[in-house]
Amino acid sequence: ILQNNLLAGQTLFITGASRGIGKAIALKAAKDGANVVIAAKTAQVHPKLPGTIYTAAEEIEALGGKALPCIVDVRDEKQIGEAVERAVQKFGGIDILVNNASAINLTGTLETSMKKVDLMLGVNLRGTYLTSKLCIPHLLKSKNPHILNLSPPLNLNPIWFKNHTGNALLPDFFLDEAEALVQNMGDPVVIPVVKGSTAASGPIAETFNIIKGVLNPDIVKSTGGVYKFDLSGEHAGVWFIDMKNGGGSAGSGEPPVKADVIMTMDSADFTKMFAGKLKPTMAFMSGKLMIKGDMSLAIKMEKMMSMMKSKL
Repeated sequence: ILQNNLLAGQTLFITGASRGIGKAIALKAAKDGANVVIAAKTAQVHPKLPGTIYTAAEEIEALGGKALPCIVDVRDEKQIGEAVERAVQKFGGIDILVNNASAINLTGTLETSMKKVDLMLGVNLRGTYLTSKLCIPHLLKSKNPHILNLSPPLNLNPIWFKNHTGNALLPDFFLDEAEALVQNMGDPVVIPVVKGSTAASGPIAETFNIIKGVLNPDIVKSTGGVYKFDLSGEHAGVWFIDMKNGGGSAGSGEPPVKADVIMTMDSADFTKMFAGKLKPTMAFMSGKLMIKGDMSLAIKMEKMMSMMKSKL
């Protein structure tokens, strides 16, 4: 929530500000005494949608702000560039960019024309990138520059995707050549074992005792992998989980057969990961977790972790 008069004297460049959320932000800024650049397409009255850049400008100035209406298609580099230059000439600079303009079409893949796809990518992706690129040189001259991107949260919950794909969703590390990436990330730093720590006690041993209790033939059948954990740090050591043979097994030391997946990480991060406090994907992407072997089996490990959250 914007505080009163926080934006007094500030210049906001707002895309899609002739109506909706963009206009609402513009009007709040106007009450604070801000300068508002209305960068939008609608210059003439639309038969179905209310408002134009000129009516929005009138409302902004009626509330005490200063307005500069600019006819802009955010996909057009020339129009964006001209609007930015006009803003700088009129108000002396740009303090805040609000990337609000967007296009959306909630239809299935087969029902969505490429014209609509191009529109969404052009406005939402290219338009945001382009406007930011052209405003940044002026934002850098501001004492307190900001870019506000209006978008849905980056939520990968299947509920948001299930109606728009052809197949059931599968987890992924969003990597093309995972093995090559792991090798390029470098060798992990190995910290010597602290004296007095043993494999038979401590948080790692407790975690593996819980793992043993979770293992069952169904998990073994659905997983089909042997995992080796090479842990460094305070509770360094080698541990394994066999979810490929018999009813499954887990414990300290080398696995009874060759591991399909080798995971290398700090023992503290291992404990957090199995307790649900550190997501495996985030651990991997941040370099805290190194993985060698079958990436599809590595992903399956998350199923066991989810079963253990309530027990750790």
